[in-house]
Amino acid sequence: MDSMTARSHRIPIRSHRIRMAQEPLITRRRMIAGIHHGLGGLAFTELLHRTAGVQAAAAADFAPHGLHPKAKRIIFLFMHGGPSHLDTFDYKPELLRCHGQALPFEKPRIQFAQTGNLLRSPWEFRQYGNSGTWVSDLFPHVARHADDLTFVHSLFGSNEAHGGALLKLHTGSDTFVRPSMGAWISYGLGTENENLPSFVTINPTLGHGGVRNFGSAFLPPIHQGTRIGSSGVSLSEAKIEFLQPPAATSVPLQQSQLALLEQLAAQRASDRGYELDEKAASRLRSFELAFRMQAEAPNLLSLSGETQETLDLYGIGKEPTDNFGRECLLARRLSEAGVRFVQASHAYWDQHAELREKHQELAAQVDFPIAGLLTDLKRRGLLDETLVIWGGELGRTPTAQGDNGRDHNPHAFTWWFAGGGMKPGLHYGASDEFGFYAYDNKVHVHDLHATLLAALGIDHEELTYRYGGRDFRLTDVEGRVISELFA
Repeated sequence: MDSMTARSHRIPIRSHRIRMAQEPLITRRRMIAGIHHGLGGLAFTELLHRTAGVQAAAAADFAPHGLHPKAKRIIFLFMHGGPSHLDTFDYKPELLRCHGQALPFEKPRIQFAQTGNLLRSPWEFRQYGNSGTWVSDLFPHVARHADDLTFVHSLFGSNEAHGGALLKLHTGSDTFVRPSMGAWISYGLGTENENLPSFVTINPTLGHGGVRNFGSAFLPPIHQGTRIGSSGVSLSEAKIEFLQPPAATSVPLQQSQLALLEQLAAQRASDRGYELDEKAASRLRSFELAFRMQAEAPNLLSLSGETQETLDLYGIGKEPTDNFGRECLLARRLSEAGVRFVQASHAYWDQHAELREKHQELAAQVDFPIAGLLTDLKRRGLLDETLVIWGGELGRTPTAQGDNGRDHNPHAFTWWFAGGGMKPGLHYGASDEFGFYAYDNKVHVHDLHATLLAALGIDHEELTYRYGGRDFRLTDVEGRVISELFA
């Protein structure tokens, strides 16, 4: 049976095969009968098993590390390129005071490029909310939600380059092909809507690791991310490529084609000793999911049914917020419809030069829509069970690159979380006084992954898959849950 079949919330998942009943080879009469039954017994049986498994998982009393997780799904607002923590959410008054001076301690041994003296932030920081959170003038709309946000100021990674940093963040490895975070979550929990994929990525980059950042690697391919658009593409007409069949293809014909594929796969399995291997079974499930999506996905991707007030809330129909506003609203619609993991990407926060101009331009595109998303989730009663996360693959240096730029800095960066059972108004960890290195309560990328899985009720040490003779997991052999982040 499928990986989302009946399971406890301890999730002792292992690689497995789908056993087929030992029956005679398929006859022509049985094949025709299968065609008349539409998708056939295999798909229907697996559908029931997956639904039952997810419901059992949701009902189970599983609290890893003494936590009582609330999140059922994640929306990941990924800022590709590495937004500067020093110019957004990590206020450093010492950097302001020492502007133009030399860094008073050693720079990292390995650097992406050479940098000079300390560079103050071009933006003012102000305090917001009862938490007194310092936020730069780049994010005045998100700042109004300061008391709903949970900050981690001590994240650090292991790779100075975008490609390696993206792969580390998305898959847990910058050296090997591994399943993406969304794929692991899909594998562990499945979808809440059998007519939609459990993992969707909106406008992802096709560089810097490309499809590996939302791929399934050795996990069954049904768990890879379904892509909508790509970086730099307008979402004014959002669609999933190749979802709709040719105009002359009718629903009965598609049902017949799927039934035939199913029968042929069963016959092939019979020839091999009455076993249907997981690759073939996953391919069948992908075809069946695509068939079911044709009825639901187009309406879900259309924003025509939303009120003008909601469109205005996200900044849709206005510049510069229209495109990312569509990403955020689409992320809410997909999450509300039962997709477990939705990633909405925005590029390109890589300002080695023109920091003032480009960060101002990029923040203006995302600040208002993100605030709209938080407001919308909260008023719909979805924020408590939806974990929203914001961040990039690395931070920036406090030292200047040229006159008006910052270099890559994987040694310290800031993320924030909202909803999903996190402790609002909390600031966890710290970078040093200039923001070059994570300093207090350091949080590695593996720790981040362990914590995100825990928020969904998954013990990262139990979510495993046997491949190549060993059990793999998202956090490899590391990772700790940062329990202080939970309410």
